[in-house]
Amino acid sequence: MSVTDHLLLKQKEFFYSGKTRDLSFRLKQLTTLKQALQTYEEDFLLALNKDLNKSNEEAFLTELGPLYQEISYIKRHLRKWARPKKVKTALSHIGSKGYIYHEPHGVTLIIAPWNYPLQLAIAPLIGSIAGGNCAVIKPSELTPHTSKVISKLVEDYFSNEYIAAVEGDASVSQSLLSKRFDYIFFTGSVGVGKKVMEAASRNLIPVTLELGGKSPVIVDKSAKVKLAAKRIAWGKFINAGQTCVAPDYALVHKDIQEEFLSQLKNEIENIYESKFKDGTYPRIVSERHFKRLLTFLEEGDVITGGFSKEEQLSLSPTVLKNVKWDAPIMEEEIFGPILPVFSYETDHEVMAKVRERPEPLALYVFAEDQRVQQLFMQQLSYGGGCVNDTIMHLATPHLPFGGKGESGMGGYHGYESFSTFTNKKSVLKQTTRFDLPIRYQQDKKTMRILRTLFR
Repeated sequence: MSVTDHLLLKQKEFFYSGKTRDLSFRLKQLTTLKQALQTYEEDFLLALNKDLNKSNEEAFLTELGPLYQEISYIKRHLRKWARPKKVKTALSHIGSKGYIYHEPHGVTLIIAPWNYPLQLAIAPLIGSIAGGNCAVIKPSELTPHTSKVISKLVEDYFSNEYIAAVEGDASVSQSLLSKRFDYIFFTGSVGVGKKVMEAASRNLIPVTLELGGKSPVIVDKSAKVKLAAKRIAWGKFINAGQTCVAPDYALVHKDIQEEFLSQLKNEIENIYESKFKDGTYPRIVSERHFKRLLTFLEEGDVITGGFSKEEQLSLSPTVLKNVKWDAPIMEEEIFGPILPVFSYETDHEVMAKVRERPEPLALYVFAEDQRVQQLFMQQLSYGGGCVNDTIMHLATPHLPFGGKGESGMGGYHGYESFSTFTNKKSVLKQTTRFDLPIRYQQDKKTMRILRTLFR
């Protein structure tokens, strides 16, 4: 028996003991997780700096802060969510009572990415704990310092029969995916997501896939241009653009394009220029990703940025113009600090361009005109998005976060995390005080009654 087989067996046995189903146990474990994160906070900040050159402020804002908020929110609401929900009784079922129970899946596998290596490993774990499951976490090998701290936290605060972290490269992920887990939660690229789903299908394991795609930002002529430029600059270039919901390309109305480009350049300089110069801007995760991004710089005219420090794997926030729609940069998610900007004249043109590509994980619309807001947000398909902002929709526990089509399936955050990590089990409790004879009879009179009941 392999190490992973033994671990899975131990977790199955612990789950079957029923301990994780106890609501008090779940709440206690959530409290323990928050205390563990607070204890290791400085270690995580240092690790994130070593792995991605994140500043303490950015690391707390995008990694630790959302986790603290998520734990607190779920703890406040978990008792209510976990109660059996009584449903109405159909006329055909007089005398019975129907209930929906939220049952934990069992042993869950969480495969985390490298771009937000702490948040995207622990946020699904919060949902797994809240749902009453055991969990195995596979942190990303591309952020080894953060991965090591995650493993140490899990080892110090939880028994591995309940929660375990398994480090290693892609071969370790492949080995884990070959096992019969009860649920798989994966965050990463579309290509790897397809492999995860293929592996899960062999054992019919349900999955949540949090992927990515080319998320557009649309800037209408009615937008407040300066504010739009500021919020787009922040959302696109935070974490060096290595964010699954970062605006991937911009569609700007031709009447305001030059003003927008000027304001965008100013906002990039205000927010990021000094950080890039003094070496505190986040780095690209690997040399392979860095070289890939450099090739994109040749596919348009650089409006601002375009500077690189190869020894530091650092690329300055860059805006491109005159990019061709069929260029390689528009064939895949950029996942770096490069923003191609296109102009448009009509709303129909925007709709057509966005629909040419698979459904994005996010869509952003900057407009004061409510007709324009409603048109794009309601008629286009995407996972989630914002009006007059970027990224912030995923930072609230009150909204589910997830994709559609190639950008993913399933969602989480807040109640959706609890729902994702539980199965809705239906139970009908039938009365024994009487027994309606109608279901046992087969005649014309019974048929008339049945037609009345079921219509």
